[in-house]
Amino acid sequence: MSGAATVRGLWGSTHPGPTLVVAALALALGLAAGLDPWRLGLLAVAVFAGQVSVGLSNDAIDAHRDAAVGRRDKPLVAGPVTPRLALAVAVGAVVVALALSAPLGVGMLGAHAVALASAWAYNAGLKNTPVSIVPFLVSFGLFPSLATLSAIPPAWAPAWQAAAGAALGAAVHLTNVLPDLDDDRATGVRGLPHRLGVRASAVLAASGVVAGALAVLLGSSGGQPAAVAPVAWVFFAGALAAAVATVGVVIARPPARTVFRLVMLAALLLAAQLVASSALA
Repeated sequence: MSGAATVRGLWGSTHPGPTLVVAALALALGLAAGLDPWRLGLLAVAVFAGQVSVGLSNDAIDAHRDAAVGRRDKPLVAGPVTPRLALAVAVGAVVVALALSAPLGVGMLGAHAVALASAWAYNAGLKNTPVSIVPFLVSFGLFPSLATLSAIPPAWAPAWQAAAGAALGAAVHLTNVLPDLDDDRATGVRGLPHRLGVRASAVLAASGVVAGALAVLLGSSGGQPAAVAPVAWVFFAGALAAAVATVGVVIARPPARTVFRLVMLAALLLAAQLVASSALA
């Protein structure tokens, strides 16, 4: 096996799409927080390394389940990378993520450590319990504070940002597993979405997005909707429309991949609303 094939396999096991999106979101929130360039760069790379560790550990721990259901799209099943190697690189990525967080302050280091520990706990077993959503609430709820705790002076993000982050995390969890529910059931995974079912999970995720969007709308304006910037209204309206469309599709016909795409769209619009409102607050 060539070194290039190993690198490609490892990268494919990091869940590249979500990893890059989360790193980009950290960068955007850092810009909104007015971080100096070196702090902004460290924040983005630290979060990227942390997400690499989360993705790799997830695939390494689940390799036997993925093999049992024939997930040939997974590099750890197809053969380029072994679970042991992926787990070793994941541990190394955690060390890098925390080492890069340390110069940004003890608050940022502590918050990032808790967020990563929460994500790893999900991968290690909480995904198979009725409280599988809790790590997403914790990690995403802390996420906006990674940027504000990297600033001088450091500060926790406002409650409305934390609420929006937690709502985003809930939506991601409740919908991200929907395409794999059957495979998960076949290998004994029984997290909250599996217990609720596709329809209830999709409706709850859409409701969470609406709650998060309202938190951003009211929180960023001090409870005065008239003070909300036009761009924030645009993102709020988009998230609300996507959430309502999700519920409509779920009620009208059997759930399909369209539901997954609609909720993911609503979640992305909520993330955009959070960034825009944080910059303007």
